[in-house]
Amino acid sequence: MNVLGYGPHIRQARIDAYKAFDRRLTTGEDGNVTWITTGSKAEGLTNVQESDTDVMYVINHAICLEEGVDSSIVPGEKSIFRSCSRISYHGHCRLLIERYGTEIPSMVYNALCDNGYGSGLLSSDLYVNQMLINVKQWLNSHYRESSVTHERAGPSAPCTIYGFDHRDIVGALHFYCPSILSRWAARHRNWPTSDVVQEVVSLGAFLSPVGVKGSDYENVEWRMCFNTGENVLVNNLHDTQVKLYVLLKMVKNDVLKPCKKEVSSFIVKNIVLWIAENNPQSLFNERSLFHWLHEGLYALRVAIDTKKLPYYMIPERNLMAACALEHEQKLSWIATIDEMIKEGPRLILRLPKIRQAIIAHPEPLRWYSGRKIEVEMLQLIVNNIMVEEGDGILLDVIMHELLRRMNEIDVELGMRMIMEGSRVNDVYHRQTDGQNVLLT
Repeated sequence: MNVLGYGPHIRQARIDAYKAFDRRLTTGEDGNVTWITTGSKAEGLTNVQESDTDVMYVINHAICLEEGVDSSIVPGEKSIFRSCSRISYHGHCRLLIERYGTEIPSMVYNALCDNGYGSGLLSSDLYVNQMLINVKQWLNSHYRESSVTHERAGPSAPCTIYGFDHRDIVGALHFYCPSILSRWAARHRNWPTSDVVQEVVSLGAFLSPVGVKGSDYENVEWRMCFNTGENVLVNNLHDTQVKLYVLLKMVKNDVLKPCKKEVSSFIVKNIVLWIAENNPQSLFNERSLFHWLHEGLYALRVAIDTKKLPYYMIPERNLMAACALEHEQKLSWIATIDEMIKEGPRLILRLPKIRQAIIAHPEPLRWYSGRKIEVEMLQLIVNNIMVEEGDGILLDVIMHELLRRMNEIDVELGMRMIMEGSRVNDVYHRQTDGQNVLLT
C-alpha cells in the first residue's frame, strides 16, 4: 500500500502542501475569510487528481455561540449568533442574531430572515445561495476565464479551475461550543493521546449550512462539524489504522458502490475512529491488519443492518438516520459483506487497485508508482507557487525547473511504455498556466 501512495511520507507531504495552500489563500483575504481544505485531500489519502477537493470558506466577522456562553468575550466588530438546539435533532441547531458587529459580511446580512417573533434568524438555504454568488466573484477575480461554476450541490458551491481542478466549496461559520467539546474530551479512551485531545478541543468547531432532511426547519438549520479537529485525528491514526481506513473506503467505492451516498466515506471514517478509540493501540500492527479489516467490515455491516452509527464527536447524532437505504439494497450489502468476511485475506482481491498491485511485477510497479508520486509532489508545489506572493523572478525560475522535471518524467514514461509494447494515446494532457496533468 505504501507503493500505491498510502505510505506515511507521501501522506504527510500532501497534508503539508494543502495546509500551505490554505495559508496562502487565507493570507490574501486580509483577515476576512479563512480557507480550510477538508476531507480526503486534507487527510493525505488521495492524490491531486483522484477526487474533488473539499474546501470550507469560513467568514471571520461572525461567530456562533453555544447556549450559556458569555457573549462579552467576543470582540465588537464580530456579529454574534446564538445557537438554539432545543427543537433540532442532535448535532444541529438554528441561529438567532444576538448582536450585530461593526462589520457585517454581506453573506450574513443577505441570509437573514424573520423567525416570526421579530428576531433575526440566519437561513442556511439563503446562505448557500449567497455562497454561490461569492464563489463566482472570487473565481472571476482570481482565475477569470480559466474557471467555471456549477449548479448548487447540497450545501456546496462546486467549481472547476483549469478544466481539471474540481472543488466543492462550502460556506461555514465559526462555532464556539466548549461544553460539547468538553464532553467529547472527557470520554474514557485508548486513543488519541491527551495532547491530541487538547489540540482537537483548541481547534473548535464550525457550522455548515445543512439542515435535517425532512425537518420542518430544514432551511434554517445548521449542522455542527469539527473538520479541523477530525483532520488532526486522522493524521494521528496508527499506520495500520490509516490502511484500514483506506481499505474500507475501497470496499465502499469498489464493492458496495452506493449510488445515493447511503454509505459515505464519512461513515467509514467514523467506524475507524471508534475502533481506534475503543482498542489498545498495542494491538495495531502490520500483522493484525486483516483482523481489523474484518472488525471494520463487521462494524459496517451492523451500521447498515441497524441503520445506526453514532457520530464520533457527538454520539447522540446517528449518522445513518437520514440514509435513504432501501430494504433490498440493505440485504444485498449485508450478504456481500458476509461473503467478504468468510473469504479471509482473499477479500482484498475484490479491490481493483490492490489486485492489480498484487499481480503486477514488482519492479515496473515501483517504477511507475515512483514517477506518479513524484509528478504529484511537483504538481502540489506548482499549485502553491501559483498563489505565492514574492520575488517574481525567483518564482519563475523555480516554476521553470519544476515544469522541466515534469516534462522529463512525461518523456521517460512515454518511452518506457512504447518499449514495453503498451499503447500510448496521450501520456499527458498539457494545460495552460503551468498545469501539467499526468493521465496514466
